[in-house]
Amino acid sequence: MAIDIKARTTVRPSSSDLWFLSYLPLAISDGIAMPLIPLLALQHFGASAFAVTIIIAASAMSQVPFTILWGNLSDRVSHRKFFLVGSFLATGTSIILIALSHNLLTYFWLNVVEGLASAASAPIGTMLLLETRHKRWWPEDIGLFGLISGLGTTAGLALGFIWLFVIGYSQPAIQVMTGLLIVSGVLALVSAGIAWAWIEEPPTTARVDRRTVADLVHLHRGVVERLRHVRSRVVGLVDLTRPTTDRLPGREYLFLAALGLMSVGFDIFYGPFPVFLWQNAHFTDAGVFIVYLGSSAASTALFFHSGKAVERHSPKSVFLESLGGRVLLMLLFLWGPIYVLFGLGSPALLAWLTVLNALLGVTWAFISTASTLFLVRLVGRSARGRALGLYNAFAGAGSLLGTLLGGWLYATYGVQFAYSIAALTVIGGAAVLLPIPYHMFTLPHHAAHRYRGSHALRPSIRSTRATLPPPSVPIGHRR
Repeated sequence: MAIDIKARTTVRPSSSDLWFLSYLPLAISDGIAMPLIPLLALQHFGASAFAVTIIIAASAMSQVPFTILWGNLSDRVSHRKFFLVGSFLATGTSIILIALSHNLLTYFWLNVVEGLASAASAPIGTMLLLETRHKRWWPEDIGLFGLISGLGTTAGLALGFIWLFVIGYSQPAIQVMTGLLIVSGVLALVSAGIAWAWIEEPPTTARVDRRTVADLVHLHRGVVERLRHVRSRVVGLVDLTRPTTDRLPGREYLFLAALGLMSVGFDIFYGPFPVFLWQNAHFTDAGVFIVYLGSSAASTALFFHSGKAVERHSPKSVFLESLGGRVLLMLLFLWGPIYVLFGLGSPALLAWLTVLNALLGVTWAFISTASTLFLVRLVGRSARGRALGLYNAFAGAGSLLGTLLGGWLYATYGVQFAYSIAALTVIGGAAVLLPIPYHMFTLPHHAAHRYRGSHALRPSIRSTRATLPPPSVPIGHRR
């Protein structure tokens, strides 16, 4: 009797499998904190739009050196489990302390500390997965983490809406928001408990060199485009510090420059986004959660479908068409007659902006899939790891710059000017992409399955909790 050795045998989950679930409460925590951190800074401390983006960007930048440090330490110490559990514990504790802050300066520094604490879960979580699972299962398992991330983030946003609109409807807003952020921290602590109970240390012989899995680890920037998960993309900057003999042709660098420029535009838009919803659209806190929920649910639902679309069509055409749709949607957020027709803060305006943000989530699913496959097809196999590392580096640098620039433009010139500049910047990035020669060819089925599975795995976010993360900030990207 012939046996298919490639078939995955169905087995009863062991404790080494169940530790995957430790990321579910972490993702729910992420969904809660994503819009809540900027909202609390705005309402509790009266922070400006630019101050909010400074908090986001500073936390993102502070994570980069510690991602390198934690990853290197975990390679030298034989107990990855302790690093991961410690990261979850420190993250949950930091979030609770953020909720209890009494001034903006303390609030700022605790966000930075939370970034440092969560940095360990990125490289260590991914390596623990690779060392406890067979190599041929990696894409499927990473895809499972992506599903956990998307569902958890969506569930967290839904919980935030219910908490603010139902449970705490008649209570003081600051008190309700503080309680919700404490719940977010407690969920991260629950993740630590699950990880401690179910993670089994891999044998020493199963250790994997992080440099040998660059193709897998750096394959995707995020399932959900998060405001606070900028730092999830910044981790790719680590690759710029590693010597390499790989050289990329000029057209690949042109693609990366276009990607960086578009990332600037995306985060000029999303940097001040929660401020726009609260100050300009006059939405309640629960309304802000609803708008975020639309994008999260749409991105999660369509991510696998986007992979199939890219298989059937040219990644370049899908990429450009999705960019065109995104620019149009960004312009629809600008002030116009519809704001007068529906009325500021009205349910009709809330529904309109939720639909627009959900459609932005749809474009993000296609953009993130097509852009990665576009680059993968442009470069040779020998340069693929280097190219994907640079992919995350350029996107991360663009996201940081865009977040800061978006907050400054919004605070100085207003939302109309900021969002117009965001749209023009994305158009500029697409224009740089146009002359790149590209010949469509069919990706082999097994390769397409691999990349689609890996894509299912976020961004920073603080654009940005990110985050179960994408391989770019593997499994543990936070905010």
